[in-house]
Amino acid sequence: MVEKVFAIAKELKEGKYVLIDDIPCRVVNIESSKPGKHGSAKMRITAIGIFNGQKKTLLCPGDADVDIPIIERKTVQIMSVSGNNVQVMDQKTYEIYDMEVPEELLSEVAAGKEADILEAMGIRKMERVK
Repeated sequence: MVEKVFAIAKELKEGKYVLIDDIPCRVVNIESSKPGKHGSAKMRITAIGIFNGQKKTLLCPGDADVDIPIIERKTVQIMSVSGNNVQVMDQKTYEIYDMEVPEELLSEVAAGKEADILEAMGIRKMERVK
C-alpha cells in the first residue's frame, strides 16, 4: 500500500497536507523568497501535525520534491467502549481494531454509534461521533 506521493514544493497551498519528519501535517502558512542571483526561490512551509497538533517547519527550494501523505477518511461503527478506548469496525472492510478516543469525544461515544476517523501513515484518529 502506498503511504505517500511526491509533489513540487511550489505547488503546495494552505490547507493541503505535507509530510514533515514523517509526520502528516496540514499546511497553515507558506512564505517564499525571490530567486537570487545564484539560486532558486526558497520556501518556508509552516504546518500543524494532524495527529499531535505539533507545529513543524520545512525550509526547501521552490522546485524541490516534497512528500504528500495519503489521508483516508473512514466511517466506523463503535462495537464496545472500555474507558477511553473503543473497539470499532470499518464499515467497508469489516476490519475490527482498537483505538483511543480523544477527550472531547468521550461523552458522545457509545456502542452502536458511528464515528468518522482519519487515517494516514498507519495512524488513526477519531474526528467526530455521529
